[in-house]
Amino acid sequence: MNPFEPINSRHPVLWHGGDYNPEQWPATVWTEDMELMDLARYQVATIGVFSWVSLEPEEGVYTFDWLDQIMDMLHESGKFAVLATPSAAPPAWMSKKYPEILKTGPDRVRRLHGNRVNYDWSSPIYRQKVQEMAEVLAKRYGSHPALLMWHVSNEYGGASYSEYSRLGFIEWLKAKYEYSLDRLNAAYWTRFWGHCFTDWDQIELPGQPYGETAIHGLTLDWHRFHTDEIVSFFLHESQPFRTLTPNIPITTNLMGLYGGLDARKIAPHVDVVAWDSYPQFSQEPMNERSWAKVAFTHDLYRNLKGGKPFLLMECTPSSSNWYPTMSLKPPGMHRLEGIQAVAHGSDSVMYFQWRQSRGSQEKFHGAVVNHGRTDNSRVFREVAQVGYDLEQLSGVVGGVTRAEVGLIYDWETDWALNAACGPIQRDKGYFDTCLSYYMPLWDHGVSVDVVSSEADFSGYRLVIAPMLYLLKPGVADSLKRFVDGGGTLLATYMTGYTDENDLIFEEGYLGPLQELFGITVEEIDARFPSEKAEIVVGDSFLGFDGVFQAHTFCERVQSTTAEVVAQYSEVWYSGEPAITINRIGEGKAIYLASRNDAEFTESLMWALISRLDLNSVVPFQLPDGVTATKRTSGAGEFVFVMNMTQQTHWVPMPQEYTEVLTGQSVQDTLELGPYGVAVLKQA
Repeated sequence: MNPFEPINSRHPVLWHGGDYNPEQWPATVWTEDMELMDLARYQVATIGVFSWVSLEPEEGVYTFDWLDQIMDMLHESGKFAVLATPSAAPPAWMSKKYPEILKTGPDRVRRLHGNRVNYDWSSPIYRQKVQEMAEVLAKRYGSHPALLMWHVSNEYGGASYSEYSRLGFIEWLKAKYEYSLDRLNAAYWTRFWGHCFTDWDQIELPGQPYGETAIHGLTLDWHRFHTDEIVSFFLHESQPFRTLTPNIPITTNLMGLYGGLDARKIAPHVDVVAWDSYPQFSQEPMNERSWAKVAFTHDLYRNLKGGKPFLLMECTPSSSNWYPTMSLKPPGMHRLEGIQAVAHGSDSVMYFQWRQSRGSQEKFHGAVVNHGRTDNSRVFREVAQVGYDLEQLSGVVGGVTRAEVGLIYDWETDWALNAACGPIQRDKGYFDTCLSYYMPLWDHGVSVDVVSSEADFSGYRLVIAPMLYLLKPGVADSLKRFVDGGGTLLATYMTGYTDENDLIFEEGYLGPLQELFGITVEEIDARFPSEKAEIVVGDSFLGFDGVFQAHTFCERVQSTTAEVVAQYSEVWYSGEPAITINRIGEGKAIYLASRNDAEFTESLMWALISRLDLNSVVPFQLPDGVTATKRTSGAGEFVFVMNMTQQTHWVPMPQEYTEVLTGQSVQDTLELGPYGVAVLKQA
């Protein structure tokens, strides 16, 4: 039996499909679309995402004939519909009649009609309108045999700085601080620069170009409020679906690591998490790091609902028009991209969009059917191949990834670091730091869960906390329990500097984690880009030694109970600790006081893999540029081996496997061509 049930039992396979916008085309094209979808093995069409004016061309006047016909055509041809609410694109008549629905920018100027998601989350009128539309859709299509899932809106994001938002924010603050301005002022440290509030109505929205920027607690709370306002909007918009069609699953498509929304707050309210993946393959030379960034995000979304499979809701089979350079994906790259998503926990591969638009913003954006309307293009053939591959992998549906390593990524820490005026004014590299510790594990086929700082760590053997600057209540105690129970904790510089209000802990940096790591952090030296330091690693539990480069951040720490296993050199604080290990109970807490070069990070992570005997998903050595991951379902264990390079690699096979995509036996050696993939099961 599968660990998780299919998203919808009426289509219990890996979904293949994506955005379909038939209202852009004459009805004569629709029959051709159904035929081409068969050839592309395109089973699930997402419709209605930007269709408000086509559904309601004037207030209260609905035109559903075209959508009725499309829903019927999909059903009659054996396909399914993911039906969306169109709230991402309010119609022009609504913007004209009710201008207060439009978004207000951080410059406090209301935007004109146009673009996407250009509405005010707090607008009572717009909330009323989106709920009315959802109710009409639920009543008309809730029992239609083609309906597979509700898709609520599209890519929620972008704050509105309207008076509605300001008043809503003040009410949110009153509730959080129990109607006490004294509590709020204390949490924000507002006596600095004399910024105390003496009346709730004095509070304005923070941020550039005109708002408050010096009170970082206020900035953090604004981000939290904005996330809560989006969640509230989603719940309001989706309420008719929950009431009228309780058996139809609901999702909304999120945007990876987008900083304007803490995706963990909306995840409990959807039936399945979905995200849109547009890697920057077109913005930087394709390399292993690009693939690792996508894998990291997949592993994060897989863990938003406790390891439950997610949906890859959008990707492009060729190129993205909104990158500076529209470089094409070479042959095989899209297939690898789709299989990688499934390998890391997706139960779908879906696209934006089915057919390239003839005009407007995304007319050059890649699609399954190009402007020549042919089924013989390279991209169409690759999409059909992905569809075929997904059919062979139907046994993966509902399968899980089991990981011994948890890596903490926290949206609130990202917000706090971005707001902080120091130790450097440029990007502090939070995500890049997280990725640098993820990549060596990914390279060696060690599965990783990307988790919240408030996660349950008890199932892991290694927890990594890169730059966990902001400590929420209870996190320090949770980490202590993990180490005391035998776990290994690895943390870096700029961990535990502030509490949840961005106030430095009274006991100094590391705050309630000082005892756990057995050190105190006295100060941090921010290095100029041209300045390097060295750390000298001695023989220790780490299992390697040598001299490595440190840069950007170097903390001066003092040991209280920890063993010093590396020291600084070539700086005025030479001889002081750079890496420490503290033994607590059955476990170990390792602290890295400096940002170090890739050679060090790779050596460290390989040493931890060996010392902790962390399991790779494959019992063989992976060549450079080849990675592997595993999903386990009721149908067995599926090992995905993927070549992320443009070179052919040969992988030694110590035992016989069946390659699921071809049905062939693999013995001795597995050959993977450029961007090649194989899915293995033990023979």
